[in-house]
Amino acid sequence: MQLRELIGSAQVPGGEELRLYRRGRDFMIVLDRNELMSSRMSGSEEALADMTFDRLAGRKATHWLIGGYGMGFTLRAALARLDGGAQVTVAELVPEILQWARGPMAELAAGCLDDPRVRIVQDDVAEVIAAGRGAYDAILLDVDNGPDGLTRQGNDRLYSAQGLSAAIAALKPGGVLAIWSAAPDNAFARRLANAGLAVEEVGVRARSNGKGPRHVIWFGTKRR
Repeated sequence: MQLRELIGSAQVPGGEELRLYRRGRDFMIVLDRNELMSSRMSGSEEALADMTFDRLAGRKATHWLIGGYGMGFTLRAALARLDGGAQVTVAELVPEILQWARGPMAELAAGCLDDPRVRIVQDDVAEVIAAGRGAYDAILLDVDNGPDGLTRQGNDRLYSAQGLSAAIAALKPGGVLAIWSAAPDNAFARRLANAGLAVEEVGVRARSNGKGPRHVIWFGTKRR
């Protein structure tokens, strides 16, 4: 069995240290003893983009905001579905995540960061949301571990009532707020329903073959 090789580390601003490991052709980003993401488990992150696209009912030339690049699964799935007139803004707080995507994980990234439809913003996605009133057809959040965060206490504000209100304000009428989580969170589900969105909660498997742990995606559609 191959051993994991540590190939990078990064300090999350205001939070914990992330470590990038490689085992053969597989990559893992780890916090303490928690594996936050793995190149072997892309299904739920891809579903975040695919299911959002399906819920936008064929809108053309849309503008999406993706919070958290991760390993790029959501971004690549979005680009595969969106038309040539679309825009995708990716907000990533940790610069090393983007460096890893262009460095040791360049093959996995498959050039998605250089797609002309993509704009990279190295900032807290909460700040990007606050600056974008009425700007987005979709906001996709895969930040930390979901509402029950691990990496950074400041991420909690994204999932607060105030954070949800800011996200709704940044959406166009009929836009979709999609939120990924590693596990169910009943308190957050109630908070989301109370925010005034039409809410759907979907369970998805971590692996693209329909296996692996079950994750959760909430979809909230802004009323027209």
